[in-house]
Amino acid sequence: MGTNFPQSHHLQTTHLSLPRKQFLSYVLYALLPLALLHYLLFNPLAAPKPPLLAQPQAREAAPSQHRHAPVNALEEQLPPPPPAPGRGGEALGETQGGDVSASGSASPPCDYSDGEWVPDARPPLYDGTSCGTIKDGQNCMAHGRPDTGYLHWRWRPRRCDLPAFSPEAFLRWLRNRHLAFVGDSMARNQGESLLCLLASRSRPDLVYRDGQENRFRRWVFREHNATVSIFWSPLLVRVAEKAEHAGVRHNNVFLDSFDERWMSRLGGIDAAVLSVGHWFLIPGVYHDGGRVVGCHDCADLNRTETAFFGAFKEAVRRTLAEVARRHGADSKLVAVTTFSPAHFEGDWDKAGACPRRHPYREDEKGLGYTEKEMRRTVLEAVAAHAGAGPLRFAALDVTRLANLRPDGHPGPYMRSDPFAGGPDARVQNDCVHWCMPGPIDTFNEILLQTVAG
Repeated sequence: MGTNFPQSHHLQTTHLSLPRKQFLSYVLYALLPLALLHYLLFNPLAAPKPPLLAQPQAREAAPSQHRHAPVNALEEQLPPPPPAPGRGGEALGETQGGDVSASGSASPPCDYSDGEWVPDARPPLYDGTSCGTIKDGQNCMAHGRPDTGYLHWRWRPRRCDLPAFSPEAFLRWLRNRHLAFVGDSMARNQGESLLCLLASRSRPDLVYRDGQENRFRRWVFREHNATVSIFWSPLLVRVAEKAEHAGVRHNNVFLDSFDERWMSRLGGIDAAVLSVGHWFLIPGVYHDGGRVVGCHDCADLNRTETAFFGAFKEAVRRTLAEVARRHGADSKLVAVTTFSPAHFEGDWDKAGACPRRHPYREDEKGLGYTEKEMRRTVLEAVAAHAGAGPLRFAALDVTRLANLRPDGHPGPYMRSDPFAGGPDARVQNDCVHWCMPGPIDTFNEILLQTVAG
């Protein structure tokens, strides 16, 4: 047994020694490439340098993934956030080094001008019997207009949301403030619309009127200590109005002189909505620096005809500049409503009417040259003063949405029972102003979003 055991042990030792040598060889072969890899990675002279743009490319990949990430369905219905303000002395979206900052990619404020009219079954907040501030000529329901379809449309912007008008929200903003509507009869139309919308929740008291066709009026919402005024100023600057009964058929417009009936009161007003345009279409003689510089529709005066666009542009531009000069350090809002088109089919003074009973689609009715120019003038004038200081300027861009609503005017129902004279009687139509309630209420939905911003 003794012989067998050592032999057996020797056989085992001999059998194990061969794999151990092979193992050592394998280890050496494995360590050589590892040593070479270590040398290449940690030797700064031998290691290859990464591409210079590798890091920026990696940074750009992350936003790309974020842009394509799914968005919550509720978030898609919310209006985009306002752009972050730029730093002093720098263009919005740029830093001093010229790099685009986060604010450069922020979404712009809602463009309420781009949209469509869609059916809306909700009833209006007021009617011809519940609101006492409707001008008689715009009280279509009380005057017997038989169709009511014009009441059931709402404006839907394409890229954001326009909430329904909230009287409670507007009254909260208006508390301890004075809001004024300044301009022609379209400013009055919008001001009376707002009063009716607010009166559905709080009764306004008329505390002042001048007695001349209610051109200057003021209301107070006593429980809110809030004031709304209407100032008649059909061209914003000073004007000697035409008096055809006295043989004067032209307005004399003084472009270098301001209408102090409202301009001098602006110090006690927190927000003003300016709205002019249609009176520039009326025959006018334009004065500047003590001399006549042009006239419109003035062949009887033996003067050279000039387009009214220049006078309109100067009146708006100079008015906003004067407001900024007098009140640039005040925290006020000055909103300018863009031109609201008329819809006469035919000449207004030759039995022209607006018989349509449905809104236009955008591809049915584009803006005419006059509407485009009037709108552009206001937008450019407002943009020239935007962001200049605590005084805030804004444009209520309603031209496109108003252009698509030929059905919203009083038409023959500017008077009660317009067809009582029989089928051959000449019936005058109003295709300029808006029925109340009607599309004019949308102007104030946009105004609410503007003052809240």
